[in-house]
Amino acid sequence: MKKVTEGKLIPLFDRIGGGVLDLLESVGGFAIFAGQTFKFVFVPPFDFRNLLYQMGEIGVKSIPVGVVSSFFVGMVMALQLGGPMEQQIQGISTFMGGGISLAMVRELAPVLTAVLLAGRVGSSIAAEVGTMKVTEQIDALSTLATNPIHYLSVPRFLASLMCIPMITVMAIVVGVFGGALISNLSLDIPYNLYFDSARTLVRSKDLISGVGKTFFFGAEIALISCFSGFRARGGAEGVGQATIQAVVFSFMMIIVSDYFITYIFQLFGL
Repeated sequence: MKKVTEGKLIPLFDRIGGGVLDLLESVGGFAIFAGQTFKFVFVPPFDFRNLLYQMGEIGVKSIPVGVVSSFFVGMVMALQLGGPMEQQIQGISTFMGGGISLAMVRELAPVLTAVLLAGRVGSSIAAEVGTMKVTEQIDALSTLATNPIHYLSVPRFLASLMCIPMITVMAIVVGVFGGALISNLSLDIPYNLYFDSARTLVRSKDLISGVGKTFFFGAEIALISCFSGFRARGGAEGVGQATIQAVVFSFMMIIVSDYFITYIFQLFGL
């Protein structure tokens, strides 16, 4: 009986141990990859043409996704909150502008934009880099004395770092206007009263906190996606798995890091 039990437990422990080792290997590999990317940001030559191209792919083409989504989120917030708030406390809906604006500035627009771009940008980066990996194009770069991380990861990292905060600012503005539109049409709240409430509640530190965290989100999306692409193995199936991993882990990191970044910002009064 004892031998039978041991025979069942040993494979189980092997699988658990193998999973832990794989996790530690992935975390260590990602840390090394991120460190190399940070290092090569400051190492010439600087490929500005590639950077501008990536800014167009990551930033310009992502504007409709972030702006349209944020606009309808602002509208839905006004639609969902206005009626119930007015039923509970008469006249409280006049503070709708401040409530929607504060939520959009501090949390909704930054996190929603980052999550949407993690799906669009992260999958694109992982698929592109992963395809280059399985077709040995990355090995060809190495034979041409070109560092693959410098050539592939750094432009995407910098483009994400610069573009995602700018898209977030657009999303904030559009989301606030979406809330104003529905507040006026559904609740008859004048636009001047809506925006006066927004100016009263929203401070500059709220904008700094909301937009500031998107720099971290952009870095996470680019690094995780590039790292997943570099680790792709096994042809088209490996590229698909790398793309899924990039999107899922980017989502998780954005949500988890949002709490810690917000907590740290609050320690500094933001």
